[in-house]
Amino acid sequence: MKLHIKYSLLCLVISTLFVSCGSSSGIISTPIENIDSSPLKISDLTEEELHNWQHLDLANDTIPGMSVDKAYNEIIKNRKGKTVIVAVIDSATDIDHEDLDDVLWVNTDEIPNNGKDDDNNGYVDDIHGWNFIGDTYYEQFEYVRLLASGQTNHPRYTEAQNLYNTEYQKYSQLKTQSTQLLQQVKQANDLIVLHLNKKDYTKDEVSSIKTEDQNLQQAIAIVKSIYAYGYDPVSDFIKAIEGDLVTINDRLDYQLNKNFKGRKINDDINDLSDVGYGNNNPRPVNENESHGTHVSGIILAERNNGKGMKGVANNARLMAIRSTPNGDEYDKDVALAIRYAVDNGAKVINMSFGKAFSPHSDWVRESIVYAAAHDVLIVHGSGNDSDNVDINSNYPNDAKGTEAEIADNFITVGALNPRYGANLVADYSNYGKVNVDVFAPGSDIYSSTPNNNYESKDGTSMAAPNVTGVAALIRSQYPNLTASQVKQILIQSGLPISAKVMVGKSKTIKNLSDISKSGKIVNAYNALIMASQLANQ
Repeated sequence: MKLHIKYSLLCLVISTLFVSCGSSSGIISTPIENIDSSPLKISDLTEEELHNWQHLDLANDTIPGMSVDKAYNEIIKNRKGKTVIVAVIDSATDIDHEDLDDVLWVNTDEIPNNGKDDDNNGYVDDIHGWNFIGDTYYEQFEYVRLLASGQTNHPRYTEAQNLYNTEYQKYSQLKTQSTQLLQQVKQANDLIVLHLNKKDYTKDEVSSIKTEDQNLQQAIAIVKSIYAYGYDPVSDFIKAIEGDLVTINDRLDYQLNKNFKGRKINDDINDLSDVGYGNNNPRPVNENESHGTHVSGIILAERNNGKGMKGVANNARLMAIRSTPNGDEYDKDVALAIRYAVDNGAKVINMSFGKAFSPHSDWVRESIVYAAAHDVLIVHGSGNDSDNVDINSNYPNDAKGTEAEIADNFITVGALNPRYGANLVADYSNYGKVNVDVFAPGSDIYSSTPNNNYESKDGTSMAAPNVTGVAALIRSQYPNLTASQVKQILIQSGLPISAKVMVGKSKTIKNLSDISKSGKIVNAYNALIMASQLANQ
């Protein structure tokens, strides 16, 4: 799993605080000629809008969501459809969560907790899914494993070494800078708390302070700068930096540590035939392991229980598969996880993870072909490196570079922000005219996290499950359509965007059609109309 650090924002804040910082279908819901002249959202999104923006409609709400609410109100209504099994191959999932516990896949061929493989599928007591990494939590990045192996003759060894040197220096500097920043902000906060004699102060109270004390003046300047970057109260900023430090330390202590051995499974990682390892518990092994729970909620959180939030799909069942540690996943686990999902009835698979090095990418591609042969759609996030993945590959993928796709069941998704316009594409999102199919909401996505909590997260990890939810809706309402047909519907029925957008680290101005195969953002309303037309042919 790759974590996205808002490094540029952090440096900007640090510098401010004086700390050194080193469609052809004819079914477009919004007519194409009106898109760029439609009213744009000028005011800040309300909390309710932010918690549901991916379900809203560009024309009706001036927010570039997927028109999910419109689809339910005007097309689905009370039609439940056929139950669809969705496999989430990810980090751990809290299957006891209040918004997930009633939408779990149940392996009815297995007798719970009897210690036997009743269905003879190779996995003992796999009631709701499988955990391929057991008690493992921390792991190295794949290129660090390459360096640790000492394979100096490997064709990508020098590339791995250069990347390691860059990343290690970057995160070492970030640790120093973040520690300094945290100390300064805490000191400033303490001075204002002492002066106002209250812990929970407001912007107005800070602005009203009149003082000749230079230390207090600097504290006021620091706190005002934090407000200017959207953090209120200041304690939110402190929590954000403390969270960054956890990530930074994980990066240095584990993911970039050549001497670290994270795997706690006694299998041969280079032998695909060595199977049956792991256990039947996909739940978190660490309190910070929330990614899989968040992804799952986006797809299929209970829609009518009056709790938390609503998933995209209304009649889906969650098959929870834990394969992704805090670090890079192993290709073997991914390949076997795909096959497990296919063999146990999943019709859609979500994979919100990725890496730049993949020593056994052939194993994964063979599993993708296996899924295609069994009519299973796979949805994958494009990655969070601001890269053109036509040039810099992000694994897993369904093609070598820009060569022909190996199968027609794999869809790659880039991430969008909740505001239409030049900043529509998230600055972290990978892109590619050949290898990224569509874009979908990925920033500020509110969803479930462990222990019945909810949080907003950013990433193509969030964009992919939004598309997975729409795919599950289509497969539920129109079960006779194939995985390949569903993929084409998702691509062709999307909302075409003609506005210029900024992409990548250099903020290059592009058309959406320059950075994705379709030039469109996924739209559930349009997709269901096209699915109906195709199903009736």
